[in-house]
Amino acid sequence: MTEVYCGRCGRELTDGGHEDCRRALELEPPRYCAECRRRMVVQVHPLGWSARCSVHGELVSG
Repeated sequence: MTEVYCGRCGRELTDGGHEDCRRALELEPPRYCAECRRRMVVQVHPLGWSARCSVHGELVSG
């Protein structure tokens, strides 16, 4: 997987400081697909989370 976009804010990774985003993503699921920038369908449950991109499939925690 080639990450081009930030999973939290959706901006390009080359747009500068994403330190806050990286810290937040340690605790919460990504909201944007890192490959295509599409907003993902995110579901949080007691044992973790899942995030689904309509093009690139599903990510799960853990």
